[in-house]
Amino acid sequence: MKKHFIHLALASVIFAGIGTVAVAKAENIEHDITQAQTELTKQPLTITTKDGQKHEFSVEIAKTPMEQEVGEMFRPSIPDNGGMLFVWPAPQVSDMWMKNTMVPLDMVFIDANHRIKAIAENAVPYSLAPISSHGAVIATLELKGGITERLGIIVGDTVDSPAFDTPQVAPVAKSVVKQENKNK
Repeated sequence: MKKHFIHLALASVIFAGIGTVAVAKAENIEHDITQAQTELTKQPLTITTKDGQKHEFSVEIAKTPMEQEVGEMFRPSIPDNGGMLFVWPAPQVSDMWMKNTMVPLDMVFIDANHRIKAIAENAVPYSLAPISSHGAVIATLELKGGITERLGIIVGDTVDSPAFDTPQVAPVAKSVVKQENKNK
């Protein structure tokens, strides 16, 4: 399951005097997810390396908050040329996790210039540890674990997809406080 946190919004609400319980309840879109979601609409995606090599993928597009929350959960495999793309409504820090994700993933964080800003390779299945873009990005791409190293994909490479031209649904913020308390 993928989580996206908006830290400033949470802090603003808490400091404005609304109790943490109300915040957690207002931001809670977590559901009792017990199975993989059906395959989402796919679009082509190309990663072009600095030396001009092109790598073609066909990725599912997670548009709605629920599709984004479920992500790649409970899927026993990811094809070499597949994955899932999360396009955010505006540049922002992207924090993901691997809850109920059965296989390692490479998380590729894409900036506003469609360049790879960061890569988290072989994210650990089932981990609740946040995996951060460490800066503003417009999208997060999940690929089969190890594929970025195998194909020589690195920070600075260019990513192109028609999904970047389509307006996206704004994700609902989730409470990072709530998540941290679950991990204790």
